[in-house]
Amino acid sequence: MNIPNTELIYFDHAATTPLEPKVFEAMKPYFFDNYGNPASLYTLAQQSREAVDVARDKVASVLNCKTSEIVFTSGGTESDNAAVKGTAVALKNVGNHILTTSIEHHAVLHSCQQLEQMGFNVTYLPVDEFGKVSLTDVENAITSKTILVSIIMANNEIGTIQRISDISKVIKQKASFYNTTIPFHTDAVQAAGYLDLDVQKLGVDLLSLSAHKFYGPKGVGALFIRRGIPFEPQQAGGGQERERRSGTLNVPGIVGLGYALELAESRMDTSVAHCLDLRDKLIKELIANIPATKLNGHPVDRLANNVNVSFGGVDGEPILLGMDFAGIFVSSGSACSSSSLEPSHVLLSIGLNAEEARGSLRFTLGLNNTDQEVEKTLKILADLVKKLREMSFTPGVH
Repeated sequence: MNIPNTELIYFDHAATTPLEPKVFEAMKPYFFDNYGNPASLYTLAQQSREAVDVARDKVASVLNCKTSEIVFTSGGTESDNAAVKGTAVALKNVGNHILTTSIEHHAVLHSCQQLEQMGFNVTYLPVDEFGKVSLTDVENAITSKTILVSIIMANNEIGTIQRISDISKVIKQKASFYNTTIPFHTDAVQAAGYLDLDVQKLGVDLLSLSAHKFYGPKGVGALFIRRGIPFEPQQAGGGQERERRSGTLNVPGIVGLGYALELAESRMDTSVAHCLDLRDKLIKELIANIPATKLNGHPVDRLANNVNVSFGGVDGEPILLGMDFAGIFVSSGSACSSSSLEPSHVLLSIGLNAEEARGSLRFTLGLNNTDQEVEKTLKILADLVKKLREMSFTPGVH
């Protein structure tokens, strides 16, 4: 892909990726010439409908599911909300227990908190120091009243990858014991382009995606809902998407999502190898050259493009500002909550204290990042952390 050449260094691809130029070109006709509403019957509208169908085929192909099982949404947040609340509400007469983890994206956590206010019981499973949830904990937490399990596939902050297919087997075994079916949802928003999204291999019943995480447009996502899974629509209106998500379809966005996901799947091996090389170099050099640096998340079972580290004795915000001044863009935590002064719930969940959590930075690499960018970042960051520590007179970490 060709992103315009610039001296700025972008290491925040978990927050958003730049739109692939080829994806934009595929979208353009549906802004201008083929602008019909796909719900209408005339030729102009059917051109849009055909484009949506093609995009749905592409998503279904990557996920290895039926096209009828794909619902287009406004993004990952809506997909997560719909999956959690739509399934829970549909099954409220069967049970009222939901199982999730303490490190989910806020779209899942806040949806669960809303459901608690409606009378549902939610268990928030702990994770270990690397961000992994225990299969035994999953098994022990499932009861005869459990109606939904939602566990993130790859964490958006620390990059830790969960054993989704193994978790699915545990859920199915426990459901069989109770002679019931327990839907399993996974937030795969960060996984697209880096991990296999085959829902048959994963054993999931619902899966969330967001286009702007894999070089597609913002404002469009997808939700896989396995056929037969009870689901109560969370958005009423004209009955689009087989009455599972009403609202006029975002045709250009859907076209972009389908094409971007297809591209991401086709070049996954190359993307993983490229990012993995840069990631490992960044981790190794940060720990070697900046004292009191700690890697957060699993050392091996983590996304190929994710580096999350804590720098002892210094707050993350001045580092972030200093890097920004140098033209290097990184994150101090989850982009969706970067305006909050509260320490990351994910970092607290893996055992960091508030000071350590606030002293963390997240680097998420992309297709156009280079060795030279990593080397420049390492030099600037080492100097910056050293100066900030000297200013704070932190003992033992200079």
